[in-house]
Amino acid sequence: MSAAVTTARNRPKEYEVTVSEVRLETHDTATLSLDFGPERPEYKAGQFLNLDPHQFPALGRFAAYLQEHKGRKEPARSYSLASAPHEPLVAITVKDEDYIPGFTRYPPLLSPYLVHAPLTGSRMKVLGFMGPYVLPDDVEERTDHLVHVVAGSGAVPNFSIIKDALHRGLKPRHTVICSNKTWGDILYREAFEALERAHPDKLRVVHTLTREMDESRFSAAVRKGRISEALLEELIPDRATCLVYVCGPAITPWDRRKALETRTPATPRFMEAVLGHLHTIGLEDKRIKRESYG
Repeated sequence: MSAAVTTARNRPKEYEVTVSEVRLETHDTATLSLDFGPERPEYKAGQFLNLDPHQFPALGRFAAYLQEHKGRKEPARSYSLASAPHEPLVAITVKDEDYIPGFTRYPPLLSPYLVHAPLTGSRMKVLGFMGPYVLPDDVEERTDHLVHVVAGSGAVPNFSIIKDALHRGLKPRHTVICSNKTWGDILYREAFEALERAHPDKLRVVHTLTREMDESRFSAAVRKGRISEALLEELIPDRATCLVYVCGPAITPWDRRKALETRTPATPRFMEAVLGHLHTIGLEDKRIKRESYG
């Protein structure tokens, strides 16, 4: 990945914004719409912004406790933009991270607060905008097919990219392959359905569900199980010319540290599994863009 030259125009800037709306997307995920006021910010679809947890007094004691145990200051958290640049408000979608004793080292600090606290009307500071997980300027010359392989809240930046590309009338068509546990966990399901209806020749969305018990949910557009090598082979016939954007959970530094301590390999997560499948079916690494979290 080549380093971009930072200019005054694209250097991250701190903004004070108002939370105009908090919309619960699923039981553990919410979209925060942020009003930047009269100054319309410039950003690219797929980028993210940062929030410093220390700005929230309600989190002060918890942040101090975590810092004492970790031996370092709690860093800002990054949240992908769910909005596209043409939309009136900037939006981020936040998933309340799980804490699993014996698996997760520390409980989450900021995400539960952003999802569940009554934040509508409140003010907060954000730093934006950052990230190379964006479409290349010459995307129309590079490909006529963009494939989005995402899991859970990994759908967020890709949702932004798809809305932006369709709004601008870019030529490539989009295939979305989206993995979740159950039907109720799918982010932006109705919004994706509306985009498919509006752009039937440009957008196809296929879901995979790993823990859905209702057999009536499954169809050609909703598959059972994880994203497999066979499914990717089926939906990506043009492997020499497409561009693939992959976003989802990956092995974390904590996973790697625990693997070293126990002398056992870290268990591959979504990112490692999907990249392995893509390479097996013949995708060159240069045709794959990735953004991971964990």
